[in-house]
Formats: sequence, structure tokens, C-alpha cells
Amino acid sequence: MVAGALKKLKTFHATMQVMRTEEWCVEAETPEQARALLAAGSGHRCTAGECMQAELVTLHDQPS
Repeated sequence: MVAGALKKLKTFHATMQVMRTEEWCVEAETPEQARALLAAGSGHRCTAGECMQAELVTLHDQPS
């Protein structure tokens, strides 16, 4: 292969808006209490889940 025949790739940065479904866990005595705690922001993420939608918001034109 001729030297310089390969194109040099550049890294471009972008802002992406991503929606995913996650599984969260919380310790509670009843389902109602669990719902209230989760709605208040308590608990922790059990699994990261799957990406449901990804949309390009902005492509920053200057490569790094």
C-alpha cells in the first residue's frame, strides 16, 4: 500500500439526547411505599437498561 493512501480520521464530538429504560430497586414494606420512595428519588439503579432512543442534538464541527 502506498504511504499516505489511508485517510486520517478525525474525532468529532457531539451532544446526544438518549432515552433508556432502567431497572431501579428500593427497600420498602409495601408496593405503595416503594412507589412513593422511587417517585421521591430514593433507591438505586439495578441495571443500566437498554437504549430506547438516541438523537443527535449538536455536532461540534471542530475535530479534536
